[in-house]
Amino acid sequence: MPRFSIIVPAFGVAGRLSQALDSVLSQSFGDFELIPVCDAPDSAAGSVAAAYAERHPQVVALTSPPSGGLGVARTTGMAAATGTYLLFLDGDDVLTPGALAAIDARLTGTGDVDVLFFDHERVHWWDAETSTPPLGPAPDGAFAPGRAPALTGVSVPAWSAAYRRAFVTGHRLTFPASHFTDIGWGGLVTLAAERMAVLRSVCVRHLVRRQGSRLHSPGAHQLDLLDQVELVLTRAADIALPGDRLGPLFEQLFSAVLRTAAHPERLPAHLRRAFFRRAGRLYRRHRPAGFRPPAGSVGVQHRLLASGAYDAFRALRAVNQGAAQAARRTPRPRGLRTRARYALHLHRPLDGELAVYCAYWGRGYACNPAAIHAKARELAPHIRSVFLVEPDAVAGVPKDVEYAVIGSRAAWEVLARAKYLINNANFADGVVKRPGSVHLQTQHGTPLKKMGVDQSTYPVVAAASGSFTKLLTRVDRWDYNLSSNRHSTRMWERAFPGSYETLEYGYPRNDVYYTATADDVARIRRELGVPEGRTALLYAPTHRDHDTGFDARLDLEAFCEAIGDGYVVLLRAHYFYDRGPARGDGRIIDVTGHRSSEEVCLAADALITDYSSIMFDYANLDRPIVVYADDWDVYREVRGVYFDLMETPPGRVARTPEELTAVFRDGAYADPSAAALRAAFRQRFCEFDDGLAAERVVRRVLLGQPPESIPPVIPLAERVPAPAHCLVRS
Repeated sequence: MPRFSIIVPAFGVAGRLSQALDSVLSQSFGDFELIPVCDAPDSAAGSVAAAYAERHPQVVALTSPPSGGLGVARTTGMAAATGTYLLFLDGDDVLTPGALAAIDARLTGTGDVDVLFFDHERVHWWDAETSTPPLGPAPDGAFAPGRAPALTGVSVPAWSAAYRRAFVTGHRLTFPASHFTDIGWGGLVTLAAERMAVLRSVCVRHLVRRQGSRLHSPGAHQLDLLDQVELVLTRAADIALPGDRLGPLFEQLFSAVLRTAAHPERLPAHLRRAFFRRAGRLYRRHRPAGFRPPAGSVGVQHRLLASGAYDAFRALRAVNQGAAQAARRTPRPRGLRTRARYALHLHRPLDGELAVYCAYWGRGYACNPAAIHAKARELAPHIRSVFLVEPDAVAGVPKDVEYAVIGSRAAWEVLARAKYLINNANFADGVVKRPGSVHLQTQHGTPLKKMGVDQSTYPVVAAASGSFTKLLTRVDRWDYNLSSNRHSTRMWERAFPGSYETLEYGYPRNDVYYTATADDVARIRRELGVPEGRTALLYAPTHRDHDTGFDARLDLEAFCEAIGDGYVVLLRAHYFYDRGPARGDGRIIDVTGHRSSEEVCLAADALITDYSSIMFDYANLDRPIVVYADDWDVYREVRGVYFDLMETPPGRVARTPEELTAVFRDGAYADPSAAALRAAFRQRFCEFDDGLAAERVVRRVLLGQPPESIPPVIPLAERVPAPAHCLVRS
């Protein structure tokens, strides 16, 4: 029997779950079992938990249906627990170093108490420490609950205490299957306990999420608070709780009730009066004899609740909230007339059959938005699709695609009216997120380098990124965020904290790698000028934030000379350095300006890159990839990365021009060892890409079809071998 069973519900926290588990596994006190509870074994969090269970015998991964919520997940973990004491930890919180040793020492000193409360620290999502809520006065050693009547348990989170398992099972205590479970659980635990103790040490760092707690979000679930209040007060009445304990319990419970009643946005309008009336009935039924409300405006709220005076309470609430909130910030499209027209169009109804697309801040018809646009014209032809582009990108827009120039009156009109807005970057700050509109963020790569708010600790990148506050304002417009693999799902959750829904559908731009034919490849090679019979090497270095201008980082002429006449190099610089139409001198063909990076990839027999996300897309072709990492240490230090590419590369790694030349001269770039590295890389990063991503997006986002009508993701291991056009040339 371990000393502690630590139960970790993990719904929607895959990006931080490893930190929570590591904080337990790295404790100096090792007598514990760790029980993560996820929604499904193959979910993003479930995969993380399963990997830990394989590596650590102390980890026992369980599943619980997400419909049951946090309470059911905790109860599921309790049923499997074998430890003397139960502890809970949310999946995005961490134990402080030495926490288990401190808890064990305190329990050893106090004896077998039923519950040990300890301090916790609330940490802002931006990693700035905020506050340590006090537990309140209590005796030094073990004590009966009556000696600390203010310690009712209803305001102590479940993860801020240790509970003796025999006590919990003996009293058949479980978490309610609803919201506000900590209030019900904490109240019932304290009512049943005979011996308690307090540890004045911070043992848990609780992450206050940017998107806030579900308990503070609007919805009918706010009525669950009254269920928990009634549950605790009914139990208190059943055991005839003495008045000196009932008074503090009653006041703390109704403090939570009045906080909700005083924030009308938490409840739908048609439920506000019903919530108030039911709360008033509970108040009158369970009010302790001689109870005196607190002084000030809160006391007035108590008296209005007791009398059922909802209209008076509502008027008081309005006074306390002051004047109406400041008007929504006026959008700032350029030009007074354009600005006025945009504001006017915002007052017109949304056009439910209008979709606006944009890619790379208007650089052209490209990437995931273009792939979704093409599929939408096939599956949803009734939806008008408008692509936004900068003036210098108009010439590259296909002739049958409707477009509008960014900043024009036409562009601002469709942005104001469109129900669907689809982008792989972000729309302008002045774009208003209208009720009923649907924003889809498609992203434009798998993150190796740090992204979003994760860039904040890298000075060079942070300086170029602008305001993180503005970034997060743009994130708040997203309804959906597209992901091509579990790694991306977890990293986007960290980099772009928000309330959007993640669609693990794959990248639509990668569909072509599964649908293109050998004739398509031959046509593209002819258009790019690849000589017949030559092996085409795509060289695609990424942008360096610490450099200005494009640097190939390799003498391509010398490289071509060294590897022989059988090769040509397709040079594709980062899209920041668009250099016009494809051109070359025979051995080196500059394809930076070619509209479609997917076509360039199809034309290439192998890829040479450094840290560009193009490697994740190209891996779908199952062709050789060579990583040229001449400045990996500098890049990792300046830009920041999410994993060590040198440990898990998609193929051979070269650190110098001589090493790069050697892997092509001796054929090592395409040997079995390189293929094995590529297979592992593909398994990790190509798991959702199967040629049907665009269809999944269109059916879900634009057509609103039910899940059963959306093509399921085909796991990589179940797919047929790569078609002939994906094989390297001999």
